[in-house]
Amino acid sequence: MELKVFKHRKMLNHTVKAIEKGELTLGFIGGSITDPRGKNRWTEPVVAWFSKMFPNIKIYVENAAIGATGSELAVFRVKRDLIERNCDLVFVEFAVNDNGEIPEKRFRTREGLIRKLLQDGKRDLVLTYTFMMDMYDDMVNGKIPDSVNDFEILAEHYNISSVWMGLYALEQVKAGQVRWEEWIPDGLHPENRGSLIYGESVIKFLDKELKEKSIDNIGYEMPQAYNFCNWEKAYLLPFSEVNLKGPWIIRRWTTVEWMDQVIDTAAVGARLSFTFTGRGLALGFDFGKTSAEFRYKIDGGQWKEEVRERPDWCPDEGWYRISCITDELTSNKHEFELEVIHGNRPECMGTNFRLSMIGIVP
Repeated sequence: MELKVFKHRKMLNHTVKAIEKGELTLGFIGGSITDPRGKNRWTEPVVAWFSKMFPNIKIYVENAAIGATGSELAVFRVKRDLIERNCDLVFVEFAVNDNGEIPEKRFRTREGLIRKLLQDGKRDLVLTYTFMMDMYDDMVNGKIPDSVNDFEILAEHYNISSVWMGLYALEQVKAGQVRWEEWIPDGLHPENRGSLIYGESVIKFLDKELKEKSIDNIGYEMPQAYNFCNWEKAYLLPFSEVNLKGPWIIRRWTTVEWMDQVIDTAAVGARLSFTFTGRGLALGFDFGKTSAEFRYKIDGGQWKEEVRERPDWCPDEGWYRISCITDELTSNKHEFELEVIHGNRPECMGTNFRLSMIGIVP
């Protein structure tokens, strides 16, 4: 099998139209490899290329990537962070961060994200695939890693172009054009030269796509879902619908830029509850080593305790972390109850409980 860096499937019609109008909004969503806070990721040379190629237009950048997050969180926040900001061209990068998920789950979350982005017919999408060491054996043996292949299945289904940045970089290493440590010194995160290489692959793709500036059929008819259990209709439950018992405070949250408010306590034993209608439930947190754990029950069942790992790189706070409680309920009305607990493990260094999101999957 020949592995291909570039898959040109559909012209970037909305991007061309935006350039012709004189204003272009670029959107990015993904994990730490795309996270803008380091100012040295692959997105920077791509944005710089747009600025150089189209000096007479106004360019807006909406980089909504967050380190250590995957498509299951993205599907809940994409409306606020990209769609409502009127992005004309969105790059999606989750091949690495979704790698550890079971295929069924990542099909559901990824397809939900794609369908949300395509639903209003106002933007172009490009899927971008980066690299992690788990992919190495497959790639050097001419195979597509499962996480990338699953994305390609959706790309074919929805006629979305893709750029395999990780393959582009690996080919340069194999050709002796760049040293491994210049690409990804930790086996995952590209630094300055590695980011330039990733950006170069996307720029080559864009240069071919936009050179002609022609537009094919601008209309788009959404295909039927590939996986009918996808999370397209996932939504956020307002905090006003949550019942609180104990010393809770609902705070405006400015310490994590992607969070609007949190339901906050440091009291072990504090409880909250709410009802929801749907088959799935996910909770988002400002999480870290000083975070409390929690236990929960659904519809009066047995208590289940959440046990979240805290890797060495885990900060004391500030990790936007999601816990997928369930995606297998009947689509009826359910009651959820939660109690804050310490966790009773050496790595549980505090009792901060900061709930930032309640996501429902109908």
